[in-house]
Amino acid sequence: MTQPFELPHFYMPYAARLNPHLEEARAHSARWARDMGMLEGSGIWEQSDLDAHDYGLLCAYTHPDCDGPALSLITDWYVWVFFFDDHFLDMYKRTPDRSAGKAHLDRLPLFMPMDLSAPVPEPRNPVEAGLADLWARTVPAMSKDWRRRFAESTEHLLNESMWELSNINEGRIANPVEYIEMRRKVGGAPWSAGLIEYATAEVPAAVAGSRPLRVLMETFSDAVHLRNDLFSYQREVQDEGELSNGVLVLETFFDCTTQEAADTVNDVLTSRLHQFEHTAATEVPAVALEKGLTPAEVAAVAAYTRGLQDWQSGGHEWHLRSSRYMNEGALDGSPLAGPSGIGTSGTGMAALLAAAGAERLRSFTHVPFQKVGPSRIPDLGTPFPLRLNPGLDTARQRLTGWAHAMGILAEGVWDEDKLGAYDLPLCAAGMDPDGATEALDLSAQWLAWGTYADDYYPLVFGRRRDLAGAKLCTERLSACMNLTGEPVPVPANAMERGLVDLWARTVRDMTDEQRRGLRDAVDVMTESWVWEVFNQLHHRIPDPVDYLEMRRATFGSDLTMRLCRLGHGPCVPPEVYRSGPVRALENAAADYGMLVNDVFSYQKEIEYEGEIHNGILVVQNFFGCDYPAALRIVHDLMMQRMRQFEHVVEHELPSLYADFGLSREARAVMDGHVADLRNWMAGVLHWHRECRRYGAQDLARRAHGFVPDRVPRVPSIAGLR
Repeated sequence: MTQPFELPHFYMPYAARLNPHLEEARAHSARWARDMGMLEGSGIWEQSDLDAHDYGLLCAYTHPDCDGPALSLITDWYVWVFFFDDHFLDMYKRTPDRSAGKAHLDRLPLFMPMDLSAPVPEPRNPVEAGLADLWARTVPAMSKDWRRRFAESTEHLLNESMWELSNINEGRIANPVEYIEMRRKVGGAPWSAGLIEYATAEVPAAVAGSRPLRVLMETFSDAVHLRNDLFSYQREVQDEGELSNGVLVLETFFDCTTQEAADTVNDVLTSRLHQFEHTAATEVPAVALEKGLTPAEVAAVAAYTRGLQDWQSGGHEWHLRSSRYMNEGALDGSPLAGPSGIGTSGTGMAALLAAAGAERLRSFTHVPFQKVGPSRIPDLGTPFPLRLNPGLDTARQRLTGWAHAMGILAEGVWDEDKLGAYDLPLCAAGMDPDGATEALDLSAQWLAWGTYADDYYPLVFGRRRDLAGAKLCTERLSACMNLTGEPVPVPANAMERGLVDLWARTVRDMTDEQRRGLRDAVDVMTESWVWEVFNQLHHRIPDPVDYLEMRRATFGSDLTMRLCRLGHGPCVPPEVYRSGPVRALENAAADYGMLVNDVFSYQKEIEYEGEIHNGILVVQNFFGCDYPAALRIVHDLMMQRMRQFEHVVEHELPSLYADFGLSREARAVMDGHVADLRNWMAGVLHWHRECRRYGAQDLARRAHGFVPDRVPRVPSIAGLR
């Protein structure tokens, strides 16, 4: 069969190396697969299939430094995961049989007990037998923290197969943002990262959940998956009828040729590798210092990072050789100028510097304060009917008094004219059209506090290049939110005073779990503003994927959506809110709202503030296109996210309700949550259209002339104690 496109030029700055224990791993995994029942008689594989796929070679390339027993165990894991994938395809995707597929997946966590002394069921098939054996052989060597993280990534890998199956049943191709998020789970690279820890060094628990380590794992995952999509397009899309492939997703989204889509996928892959390198060089050392890691712990993080790099280069080398993928001629006459042979497919330095280097440099060379306005607003329609709370007018009056009392209008960032122009009660009235007076006031004040703080960080800390001050401010804000009555710092500025007041009134009737969740949401938002200051310091336009994911945090999406859930009560299990469909629903709504903001605020941010955090600018930088072209792409993405929201409501939530056996009361609460999110989107769009924060005339009148001697006071570290 003719290849559907020419493989692109891959950016691969790390040379592949081969583990000397390759033959040992090959022989061991062949015996193990037969013992588990995966070969002759399974109906899935024969010995010839296992030999041709050569997972021993994959693991020898991706884990070049571990010893023989460790390599054999890791190879067994990869034999198991690929067998699971092919078994699920044959048994449930080709059929397709959603109920049987779910029943199969529901049993697998039973074979991964946190307590190894706990009994497990008798395996019914090779997938269960393999998982039970591997779990028992692997987890005793690792900590409970690693065990929990690895079990979670394994469950994601297994469970999100249902997402793929549902899309096949409906003939539905995902949008690009949805695809990246779901591919991480179903593609298994976060799971692979757990095995890299097993082979190299375990990541210290103190930093395992931090943004830098999360970004390392996510950029590793995205690059691994997108590379696989390029090599597997022919097999997955043309042979198997698979719809979960990044090339197909972009081919559909951009309505372009397969070759153009493949080249764009490769551009995203390259950008993710650049993000990996930037994070490893800048954010990882900083978090190690902040968390006070010991020299041994720093060495563990370095070994793990090197392991992620080895997997990238080794996985690329294996894709060039495995019969599982489209790689005809990939090793012959490489377009890269440079040495040839094993491990050199990515070492054409002249080509790397000419192409990838230019792309990387572009992210640092944006000229700020360019004349771009006025902002161009496409036809956004009206996503859902708008209703405004009848208490709007009096809420406006009360907000002004509250802002004065908190000191928000006395620090030189905002004045009463700006507060009135920004009209945050209008946004609250659209988001909560049925709320009582107290609830509407609370919502308007949270919005005012968050918008003020969002303006404060880049204006005060960004312009002063004061990253330490931003971090200290963020640490103090977190301390303002007590969980069990512990004392809070004496407020030193308007942000702290406002948060102390809002927190006390909001959490009054909350459970401990709800309080923790709300504090986490505020912390995520304030920490994301530090990320923006960090980028200002480097004058770096973010990678597109990193931007979209961090933008939800900078926009305060999780915070406002948690506030939407305050009256939901205990009838909806927390697991429902953590489920894939509900997270997809909320993320789609959040992305629509934040991109609305980027569209309306383009002139304000680019021309008046010298900002680099705007989705349109990120798209311009990534594609090298002009403002109108980037706006069209952002608008298309907004519409796709809106359609995904409606798709989840129509197709995925009913299945979720059935899967969890939700009561009629719980279903009504969840239907109410959908209505709240629709109000949220309608309210956000209406506010952007009607407020006086983004219009060209408003900007010309209210451009911020910041007076240095009026910089708000930043408390000293002693004030935190």
